[in-house]
Amino acid sequence: MRSSILKLLREAGKGYVSGEEIAGQLGVSRTAVWKHIQELREAGYDIASHSRSGYSLREAPDLLLPNEIQHGLTTRFIGKNIVHYEEVSSTNIEAKRLAADGAPEGTVVVSEAQNTGRGRMERGFFSPKGKGIWFSVILRPHFLPQEAPKCTLLAAVSVARAMEKFGLKADIKWPNDILYEGKKLVGILTEMNAEMDRINYVVIGTGINVNIMPEDFPEDIRSVATSLAIMKGEKLPRVAFFREVLTALEELYDLARSKGFAPVLDEWRRYTITLGQEVDVIGINERFFGVAADIDTEGALLVDTPEGRRRVLAGDVSIRTKKRT
Repeated sequence: MRSSILKLLREAGKGYVSGEEIAGQLGVSRTAVWKHIQELREAGYDIASHSRSGYSLREAPDLLLPNEIQHGLTTRFIGKNIVHYEEVSSTNIEAKRLAADGAPEGTVVVSEAQNTGRGRMERGFFSPKGKGIWFSVILRPHFLPQEAPKCTLLAAVSVARAMEKFGLKADIKWPNDILYEGKKLVGILTEMNAEMDRINYVVIGTGINVNIMPEDFPEDIRSVATSLAIMKGEKLPRVAFFREVLTALEELYDLARSKGFAPVLDEWRRYTITLGQEVDVIGINERFFGVAADIDTEGALLVDTPEGRRRVLAGDVSIRTKKRT
């Protein structure tokens, strides 16, 4: 009902729509309309009212509400079903639960805050309320399970594309961290439920530091974390940015399904700062260094070491800081 009321208010632009007209079009009482208007105001919508003219939408909140995200979203299936939370332990946990219960492909779980957000290697992810975009997307691809890890690189390129729309250049560190001046802007965690020869679902969880100010970060991560607002020098509209991410994600996912991941990996190479750099690699029970030469068709990092080329599918890879002479 509230989405229908918002639609009528938006169609009126900055003009007014009478309560009687809204009630008539939606087949409810004027009292019901008034109650829904009050709920919208409580949610953050600035709705003016006039005893003779009715209601007018002055401003929508920059909250990640389904109505706001879907208004102007042109995707075919990603974001058509959005589950919104004020706060949740982890959007990936909720998305996996929904996926197991049969949620459709393209379902988006988004929260204003996470209290136990996590990234790769089980690291915690700072996810304060109203300052970022913390979300997970459910996909049900038909490709083989071994292809799923490349969805992580695909998600990183999706955010990079959205950043370009806002005049920002993304630096992707293999496989999926997006950095600015060496500090982390975005973290991505992909999880899969599969059988030997088929994927049941893939959940891509993404945390984007949008409008977090330097003083907002806990002291222990201020030296390693940053935000889009710090990068741009001003706050960004979260809803508009989120629409761009979802749009890019669907475009790249469709590309991967129709032509394979090669075009996606080529685009990833365009954004990465890892290739050509000296890197340290910490894997399971081993550590080595070398020069990151390329990624292969599986998205694995190829590192040239003094002992020969090594293939890295998983592990902690850091770019070595060059010593000043």
